Amino acid sequence: MACRLLLRRCLSAAAASSAAARFAVRHAHGELEVSGCSARIRDLGRLGRVGEAREVFDAMPRRDIIAWNSMISAYCHNGMPDAARDLYDAISGGNMRTGAILLSGYGRLGRVLEARRVFDGMLERNTVAWNAMISCYVQNGDITMARRLFDAMPSRDVSSWNSMLTGYCHSLQMVDARNLFEKMPERNLVSWTVMISGYGRIENHGKAWDIFCKMHREGLLPDQSNFASALSAVKGLGNLDVLESLRVLALKTGFERDVVIGTAILNVYSRDTSVLDTAIKFFESMIERNEYTWSTMIAALSHGGRIDAAIAVYERDPVKSIACRTALITGLAQCGRIDDARILFEQIPEPIVVSWNALITGYMQNGMVNEAKELFDKMPFRNTISWAGMIAGYAQNGRSEEALGLLQELHRSGMLPSLSSLTSIFFACSNIVALETGTQVHSLAVKVGCQFNSFACNALITMYGKCRNMEYARQVFSRMVTKDIVSWNSFLAALVQNDLLDEARNTFDNMLSRDDVSWTTIISAYAHAEQSNEAMGAFKTMFCEHELPNSPILTILLGVCGSLGASKIGQQIHTVAIKLGMDSELIVANALISMYFKCGCADSRRIFDLMEERDIFTWNTIITGYAQHGLGREAIKMYQHMESAGVLPNEVTFVGLLNACSHAGLVDEGWKFFKSMSQDYGLTPLPEHYACMVDLLGRTGDVQGAEQFIYDMPIEPDTVIWSALLGACKIHKNAEIGKRAAEKLFRIEPSNAGNYVMLSNIYSSLGMWGEVAEVRKIMKQQGVIKEPGCSWTQIKDKMHSFVTGDKQHEQIEEIVATLEELYTLLKATGYVPDTEFVLHDIDEEQKESSLLYHSEKLAVAYCLLATPKGMPIQILKNLRICGDCHTFIKFVSHVTKRQIDIRDGNRFHHFRNGSCSCEDFW
Repeated sequence: MACRLLLRRCLSAAAASSAAARFAVRHAHGELEVSGCSARIRDLGRLGRVGEAREVFDAMPRRDIIAWNSMISAYCHNGMPDAARDLYDAISGGNMRTGAILLSGYGRLGRVLEARRVFDGMLERNTVAWNAMISCYVQNGDITMARRLFDAMPSRDVSSWNSMLTGYCHSLQMVDARNLFEKMPERNLVSWTVMISGYGRIENHGKAWDIFCKMHREGLLPDQSNFASALSAVKGLGNLDVLESLRVLALKTGFERDVVIGTAILNVYSRDTSVLDTAIKFFESMIERNEYTWSTMIAALSHGGRIDAAIAVYERDPVKSIACRTALITGLAQCGRIDDARILFEQIPEPIVVSWNALITGYMQNGMVNEAKELFDKMPFRNTISWAGMIAGYAQNGRSEEALGLLQELHRSGMLPSLSSLTSIFFACSNIVALETGTQVHSLAVKVGCQFNSFACNALITMYGKCRNMEYARQVFSRMVTKDIVSWNSFLAALVQNDLLDEARNTFDNMLSRDDVSWTTIISAYAHAEQSNEAMGAFKTMFCEHELPNSPILTILLGVCGSLGASKIGQQIHTVAIKLGMDSELIVANALISMYFKCGCADSRRIFDLMEERDIFTWNTIITGYAQHGLGREAIKMYQHMESAGVLPNEVTFVGLLNACSHAGLVDEGWKFFKSMSQDYGLTPLPEHYACMVDLLGRTGDVQGAEQFIYDMPIEPDTVIWSALLGACKIHKNAEIGKRAAEKLFRIEPSNAGNYVMLSNIYSSLGMWGEVAEVRKIMKQQGVIKEPGCSWTQIKDKMHSFVTGDKQHEQIEEIVATLEELYTLLKATGYVPDTEFVLHDIDEEQKESSLLYHSEKLAVAYCLLATPKGMPIQILKNLRICGDCHTFIKFVSHVTKRQIDIRDGNRFHHFRNGSCSCEDFW
């Protein structure tokens, strides 16, 4: 402002004086004024105050090339290369320095094609211009073009070599980088620093440290940047002894007291929250601190969850620079104290754009999207980061349409989106499956030259995968110049989402390296596809490759074990979780409870009782588990404990409670919970809750009441609700209502065999064989095939499965012999086959023979044959157990003195000494 006032006074004086006087003033002071204004323009540009910089520029009576370059640089620095291009054209390209500035500006925004047009249009190009164009390609991941340009250079300096070296390191091509490094005719500290940083990027911190040591042996003394790279390598090694040795070197070379190096050392300490106290101690020992020292300490304490300590450090800062205030604003926002962050922001006299951006990001992180938009609208100046932050915030907070609208607003303002904005827009298009819009934005990315950038490509692969356009996803992936681990994982996830599991496995096998995301993706894909053996096989391969599973992988595998009823494998995974110290993690503990419940093991309650932390999923899991086992009273008691703990139930909680009441025949309690969810908790009943009530009423014999309940519902009944009614009609042999329910189901899902079989069961139980034949005729006309009954059991880590009338098992003859022997024994003790469950009109002897070879009976016979006397038996079945098999297994448990647990399609049955836990109510 002072410069502007001085300029106005000078202009007024010049207007009042003679031409000679004007010439004298210009001659004496002109050079000084031009130089000072150029410096002012640069300073304002660095602060993001481009409008004021342009005012200074426009007010200058005379401008030299330095002034023009300063203004062009200010525009480029703040993401406004188009405005910079206008000035560039106004002076016909300026000098070679001007072109290099503009090339760098375009490069930073990923607008490679426009940069190349500027480069090709330059009348003269020196090495600086060539280097700038190479750097542009390097920054945007096009290493092939960078190398092609490098090879075409008429002459090279060490910066040329360093630019190409940087490209290889940034694209993680460290073999090529090392080869180029060894061929360099000359190396400077930048060369060594780039190599150290490159190895750090691929997390080969050992080699990074080796390069630093080699440099030291060759007699080169490190500078600030080199020390910082070495410190990063030390951080990766996680070796504080090595850090101490580096500090000794810093002392010997005179850098120990250097505030920049000291801050870099502090940064290494502070990035690891486990040594935060050491960082504090080092900070306190520093003789000199700058604004970055203070801001680094504030940020470290905030990130480590010590926000009060961060505030205390801020209060001690004598300057309280904008950087420190911004760091604290970010920290306050991250810990949810957004109001305090706003107060601190308001205390900044002239907040720079970085501070505005920090608070906007904070609002977005706390889901306060409207407040962020209000602040965004008040900004005196916005840079590309401002726009990118808003667009990302909208996308991440589920407001993808508004993200797309903001992109249009940005485009109308004359600015092109940054790389960050584009990747956020691709994410937004993924959220709402907006393929056409995403394709248009892809074209925009090509226009600004971001099509080879790995971040943009990864986001595109994800977007096309979610939009189910694998052709475009493959094209993007195949054309990528550099594929990092995120690229491979994005493509792998896209294949999985589109059910291309074989191609996904081939991609997985071809990956040069894999991380937790890779393993989690392929294992979860197999689990989702119900390919349990492949999921377990991938897990075993993971162990063979010395990769340790993370919590999500263990959770997925425990879910697989629960689905299969594979308790022994589940116990082994539980042991792995204990060894890795993950068994107490919330998601793993919840998965363990669920797995043990589904496997019929008593360990579920023990794990629940040992948990120090529980969430709503924990409570829902144990309530649902008790319901599955027919333990309605226990489920209700657990709900009461949940209420006492102050945990609010959700819709899933009430589904579990209503199921528990249904399986236990607790009609009054069921009505109470159904009414409570809306009256006490404001939860609107979903179709699942209505289905549970229909099941509860129908199962307890009030089939007519259940039907009337459906007609009185405020929602349209779905298949689950009509199926519940049909199931109740089967239990209570109500052909009239059963027919009405079945006809509804036939219209909604004509290909579901279970509905036809259920109606046929009702008719056959009543001896209505003509109606049975008619149902079979309809099934044949519709091409519907009955799902066969299947039972399976795990013995000695091997899963054995049986279907009704099975003849495929390797021991089938022995199994049949055992079953027939058992059948004779049971009949002698009072067992009478219930031929009501035979669906064919045949004589009684044939009916008994048909019943004998049901899958669960075959499985029980095999377990008796293959396991020691007295050993408990556990069997899983895909369909509801029939009444005859239920009676048969009760007799088996009594005669053999075995505990037999069967999990059918609805619930668990625990057979003990001739009785079942369901008390014949299922």
